[in-house]
Amino acid sequence: MRVLSWNLFHGRSQPPAGRELQAEFAAALAGWNWDVALLQEVPPWWSPALARGSGAHVRTALTSRNALLALRRPLAKRWPDVIKSNGGGANVILVRDMAIREHRRVVLRRWPERRVCHAVALAGGPWCANLHAQAHSPQRARADIARAAAATLTWSEGGPAVLGGDFNVPRPQAPGFEWIGGHGVDHVVTHALHGGGENELPDRGGLSDHAPIIVSVLAHEQPQAG
Repeated sequence: MRVLSWNLFHGRSQPPAGRELQAEFAAALAGWNWDVALLQEVPPWWSPALARGSGAHVRTALTSRNALLALRRPLAKRWPDVIKSNGGGANVILVRDMAIREHRRVVLRRWPERRVCHAVALAGGPWCANLHAQAHSPQRARADIARAAAATLTWSEGGPAVLGGDFNVPRPQAPGFEWIGGHGVDHVVTHALHGGGENELPDRGGLSDHAPIIVSVLAHEQPQAG
């Protein structure tokens, strides 16, 4: 299973494009080879279009700055590089070619920003959880990571699980999980699973201020009887 983690920077690019880039982000996601995509800082109204473009199932969890979203949305679409994160945000999970049998979420904190971890249970596969930890405070980020890890293990009942996203620390420690790949502050850790092969950093063409990362997740080999 190939897992992509990407912080979408509220749909912006570097250098700033001065316009909405939904089509460009959707095309990038559609063109890469992944099975599960864990996305952060997604404009909340983008979820259906990203899913359609990638032929994926989608689950969304709103994060911070979503009050009066009907007013924020037109401003963010018209002036994304002025409004920035004030356009509202969401964590999004996209799943290709596998059914989603359950979706859970937990609020990790409400101050100084609302942070959420959410996860899906894949039919015939592991739980996959998506995290955006608190920024500008390693102590708060580590607390968010620990809470997200505990929630994911509870949801999976200790079974195979993936936790990925923007951890906002360069060397995350997630209790019960092993690190299998990462770049900067974006990481993927697993429980009762392991990584296979090199991490992949697909070309994003200036989209976002984070590089997307794709890692391969493999099941542990079962000992043979006899």
